[in-house]
Amino acid sequence: MTAEPAGRGTAPHPRGGPVTKPTLASRQAALVAALVAGAPVPPGFDARLVGVAEQALRRKRAGQVAAVWPHLAASLGDSWTDRFSRWARGRPTRGALRDGWDLARELALLGELPPLGRTELALREVTARYDGRTDPRPRYRPAVRLVPGGLVFGMLGRAYPLGG
Repeated sequence: MTAEPAGRGTAPHPRGGPVTKPTLASRQAALVAALVAGAPVPPGFDARLVGVAEQALRRKRAGQVAAVWPHLAASLGDSWTDRFSRWARGRPTRGALRDGWDLARELALLGELPPLGRTELALREVTARYDGRTDPRPRYRPAVRLVPGGLVFGMLGRAYPLGG
């Protein structure tokens, strides 16, 4: 039997039992959680620098979502990056498709989704089912969504805008 090397995750406790010390993996996990999920900054890290990195990651994420949801991003114009960044703060990414879908739905509920964004959301919703918890799945049955100036009809995974 070999002895555990000193400093490898446990240390003797004054009363006899082991005390778990943070491992590199646990410190890395805590840092990632602070960067992408709004967790507190772990001890030993500069909170200001972690905040700067967190902000940069949210801007990068906004760009990824804009690539998948171009009309949503365009409909918000110059406020897109700031608006997305505020929405994403404290929310771990679920992928660009789902992040954009969740933001679009939230803006729609608040009555703040511009017409171009409403049309893009409607196009997505007539071609796929998304419950907000699991990945979107193709929709094969007919679906209709109202959009500014008309409606969007979907069937067999295809979308057909009708009207203005």
